[in-house]
Amino acid sequence: MNPDPSDVLALDTLLTPGEQEIQQKVRDFTAQRIRPNIARWYDDAVFPLELAPELGELGVLGMHLEGYGCPGRTAVEYGLAAMELEAGDSGIRTFVSVQGSLAMTAIHKWGSEDQKQEWLPRMAAGEVIGCFALTEPSAGSDPSSMATLARRDGAGDNAGWVLNGAKRWIGLASVAGVMVVWAMTDDGVHGFLVPAGTPGVAAVPITQKLSMRASIQCDVVFDDVRLGPEALLPAARGLRGPFTCLNEARYGIAWGAMGAARDSYQSALAYSQERLQFGKPLAAYQLTQEKLVNMLVEIQKGTLLALHLGRLKDAGVLRPEQISLGKLNNVREALTVAREARSILGGNGITLDYSPLRHAANLESVRTYEGTDEVHTLVLGQHITGINAFR
Repeated sequence: MNPDPSDVLALDTLLTPGEQEIQQKVRDFTAQRIRPNIARWYDDAVFPLELAPELGELGVLGMHLEGYGCPGRTAVEYGLAAMELEAGDSGIRTFVSVQGSLAMTAIHKWGSEDQKQEWLPRMAAGEVIGCFALTEPSAGSDPSSMATLARRDGAGDNAGWVLNGAKRWIGLASVAGVMVVWAMTDDGVHGFLVPAGTPGVAAVPITQKLSMRASIQCDVVFDDVRLGPEALLPAARGLRGPFTCLNEARYGIAWGAMGAARDSYQSALAYSQERLQFGKPLAAYQLTQEKLVNMLVEIQKGTLLALHLGRLKDAGVLRPEQISLGKLNNVREALTVAREARSILGGNGITLDYSPLRHAANLESVRTYEGTDEVHTLVLGQHITGINAFR
């Protein structure tokens, strides 16, 4: 069998047979269920809810978690799945990330045994959708300034909570069966589980988006929402709770962005080999070959970086600054690849017949959420200088 000319470094040889099998399984799902439909979903600005149980059956929801019906796969296996899903569309990978890396991880790591038993099996199956409410209208990169408040309601062990505030850009909130909500209390930041239908909760999808159109993001308002004592995530204390979940999502993004980049590159490569200009294919021109080579180099480097992070994570030694480096580099380079791929497609590249500009628009959101370039730059700056420049 001839080697893939786009895998110059033979990165496939670094994967185990089991990892290759999972990658191919998710790649096939993307080819069959996402790629034929994504232009319509994106154009209509809808998220296909029917995919939730299918993704549960595929085994990618809470993929890295153990027990409670979760697949219990490795970090590398989850990363490969994220890459293949985002080759279809960032919005689909984002659903898997919000469900598993954020909402399910919060319950799995910080929840009580009853909370885990109640929610995780159904979420792993895609029967219940979760969301993760952290970002606020005036608190994005600085969650320590969150204004959403939870105050004690009553006294003693049976005391409940009253929740007030607002969140913004909350993925899946309008369709979630359970919300993981982070709020300030007299004792610092705590997490709460808010089931769908709880009085006082209003989630409204944000419309007229130019990015992540095949996805759902919402404004959420909490107006005197009364919660019982069982709503509290008992093990979460301070910002370490949400940040632990964010690092899980950021890790997956380092992989996912390379999927969007690879799909953009492959689209441009195929087009350049078929499109004739001045009597020969675009691929025969030196300028086009330079663009394709530059794209390929960054995809190979970024994929190798993601794989290295995955091996570190599976060994239990992955550090936050390493995740920041992966997220910062791979999303930034994926966006450059997608834009360059569009240039090869010329005017045809601005239509949904081709993927690069859709990927580029999505990656503008991916570059912003789970930590902006600036935030990850300062994380790395603090690591190498020892000086906190955030404030």
